[in-house]
Amino acid sequence: MAEPENPTNASSEEPKAEEPKSTPVPADSKHSEKAPVSKADASAKPAKKPAKPKKEQPAPTAAAPENLSLSADEVEKPKIVKAKGSKNVHSGIAHVLATFNNTIVTITDMKGNVIGWSSAGKVGFKGSRKSTAYAAQMVAQDASRQAMGHGLKEVEVLVRGPGAGRESAVRALQAIGLDLTLIRDVTPVPHNGCRPPKQRRV
Repeated sequence: MAEPENPTNASSEEPKAEEPKSTPVPADSKHSEKAPVSKADASAKPAKKPAKPKKEQPAPTAAAPENLSLSADEVEKPKIVKAKGSKNVHSGIAHVLATFNNTIVTITDMKGNVIGWSSAGKVGFKGSRKSTAYAAQMVAQDASRQAMGHGLKEVEVLVRGPGAGRESAVRALQAIGLDLTLIRDVTPVPHNGCRPPKQRRV
């Protein structure tokens, strides 16, 4: 009785031993098949990356054109949004300070309370570009947009300083839709009151 049991156990163990040997082989083949697929995926991913900049490229080209002219007809009128605490100011004074290095436009009511201001640095110009006539045009547009949010319609212009943005700032104020009732030059002129600064050496 013991002898037949041993051969049966041996015969039953042999197929079991053969089955595990056969099972790892397909597993290895699966790994070998997965490896090329992952390489194909890796090669497919870089192909997608160049496709993204193609979609982003048309957006900057659409926003690229800028109006660089100083003519009053071609100045774009910005969207006027009513200010949160609007003061209902219909008439005011625009103070234009045009120096050799910068242009600052401040718009006040008739009493001198500021309702809108801007400068070349605030608009986004840096360095020598702050003193250009185009920068003064953008500054005047930005300041008048703030003031028109308070209901400003007519303005007196007081120009001060010898900078390049004197005329372009006044033209921009007129082109944006404000009525200019007065344009006055208030550049301070000394009458031999103070000693002038020493001569500049270059």
